[in-house]
Amino acid sequence: MISRETIDEVKNRVDIVDVIGDFVTLKRSGQNYKALSPFANEKTPSFYVVPSKGIFKDFSSGKGGDAITFVIEHEGMSYVEAIRYLAKKYGVDIKENQVSQEDQIHQDEREGLYRLMNYAKDYYKESLLHSEEGQSIGLTYFRERGFNDRIIDKFELGYTLNEWDHLSKKALGIGYTVDLLAKAGLIVKKDDGRFYDRFRGRVIFPVHNLSGKVIAFGARILTKEKDQPKYINSPETEIYHKSNVLYGMYQAKNAIRREDFCYLVEGYTDVISMHLSDVDNVVASSGTALTEEQIKLIRRFTENVTVLFDGDAAGIKAALRGIDLILKGGLNVRVLLLPDGDDPDSYSKKVGTTAFKQYLKDNTKDFISFKIDLLAADAKHDPIKKAEAIRDIVTSISLIPDAIKRSVYIQESSSLLKIQETVLLTELNKLRIGDLKKQDQENARKGFNKGFDEPPPMIPDDEPVSTSKTDVVSMVEAQEREAIRLLVNYAENNYDDKKLLDFMLAELEDVEFTNALYKEIYSLFVEGAARGEVLDTLYFMEHGSPEMRTVVAELTTSRYETSKNWSEMYEIYFPHEQEILQDMAYSNVLRLKFRMIQKLIVDNLQQMKQASNEEDLEKFFTIHEQLKGAEKELALVLGIVVPR
Repeated sequence: MISRETIDEVKNRVDIVDVIGDFVTLKRSGQNYKALSPFANEKTPSFYVVPSKGIFKDFSSGKGGDAITFVIEHEGMSYVEAIRYLAKKYGVDIKENQVSQEDQIHQDEREGLYRLMNYAKDYYKESLLHSEEGQSIGLTYFRERGFNDRIIDKFELGYTLNEWDHLSKKALGIGYTVDLLAKAGLIVKKDDGRFYDRFRGRVIFPVHNLSGKVIAFGARILTKEKDQPKYINSPETEIYHKSNVLYGMYQAKNAIRREDFCYLVEGYTDVISMHLSDVDNVVASSGTALTEEQIKLIRRFTENVTVLFDGDAAGIKAALRGIDLILKGGLNVRVLLLPDGDDPDSYSKKVGTTAFKQYLKDNTKDFISFKIDLLAADAKHDPIKKAEAIRDIVTSISLIPDAIKRSVYIQESSSLLKIQETVLLTELNKLRIGDLKKQDQENARKGFNKGFDEPPPMIPDDEPVSTSKTDVVSMVEAQEREAIRLLVNYAENNYDDKKLLDFMLAELEDVEFTNALYKEIYSLFVEGAARGEVLDTLYFMEHGSPEMRTVVAELTTSRYETSKNWSEMYEIYFPHEQEILQDMAYSNVLRLKFRMIQKLIVDNLQQMKQASNEEDLEKFFTIHEQLKGAEKELALVLGIVVPR
């Protein structure tokens, strides 16, 4: 187990902006930062980071917490794995209680998979650099492709010996199990219990997740055996889902963020060759069809993609399918067609680094210009084919979520195709309407409509309100939530000659919170005050349950900010909450008590209806009159109209 001392040291060194910035492109928004949600597909940023409090809040998915919580949620790590990852990032020496090697291996299976994959990576690298077979075959192959020591180390390339069970024997010898080797995809296990190494006699390309952990391998054969595929890859495992991963993203993410665009290529060697040419902002789909999840992954770091593909017909068709998917994902797409017969690897070697980089710069086209040139050339003397080509181009434009971008592309297409803009718009509208109808049919089939996910309208406090059970309960919880928000954010602030915490606890002493989570948080404030402590956000992040951390993060994160330029332009002053804190706290206390009384009235009326004798009926009626009197007094102070 990791020592408490190590955990505290990690927490002291962690910079939440730095941690989250490794996975998401953050943009400053006042004192805070915001980004597109890494947990949900959205068009408008709703993911916020508050450095002053060390927390994040994602309003799309509802997730929130501190840097450790983010790593756990985003990378699917356990708490211990997240601490180890952050300790490594910040150079903290891990101190832990002594555990046996056997206990270490049989800990959490997920952590065991990561450890095993890292062991396999080291084994493959050792075989490449220090075995006779690895040097003569694997290293020679890499050298022939121009891969230097820096690149081999950067991508942690390796080689696996051409033996049936060399890796598995080594792993079993130090305590790993056949079951774990099979779950990691490193061996193929037969029904009769026999097994053999999945990768044999091949050069190895490790696949990393965003935090740099090895989660899979790609392996290329170097011999010309007809019954063997050129590449084989790790199967899907608990830690590897190929549709969510892009090869080279770990090595490229900082360059993508810096350059604000990303090259997309096909294979492992294409990525590595571009790094050799000092082009680091490049990733690959590793020979598989591009997926929506991979596009979302790119969008965390940039909205601009340049697709590189070979000049052959098959490569062009595959690229066109990928382009439409990228457009649908809301990204801006440019295209680069390499000379016929070349891929990024071969062409960079043919012309050299300087010429290759210049070619990338000079020959990149906007996707619409490229598609028009390609399809128009194919249908030059055939009106029917030309009409089909135009429809194909408009179909691609219809996939773009942004209406302004669609309009710009329609104008450009009209000019390049020499066809009236109204004709293209008519076709575009047909396609859009058709898509919307399909969506509505799908939504109807699933049993919900467009407004299903929209929040319910807020009920103003100065309007007459009904006293139904549901209304009252939700209103009570809304005021309980506001009370907790004030405590979480401003407990230490002054209220007259005391702290806000003291005022709130004194005024709410006779109030019993109805929401279980708010009640638990409030109880912790009460217990802390009894010890002479004023709890803060950090306390809840360290000691609270996951649900508590999420709600505290949400209550300390503001999704909206007033534009400074806008307020100055119209000479409108918006007071900060701290300037009107006493009024807010006093109002909240009154409103909470008011809603509590309304709830008691509803509960009492229910009991009155169920009364079985005259004595009980009179008792409940007396209580009702007393509660209505209290309600009227509070309503008068608050300026709220209530029904008789």
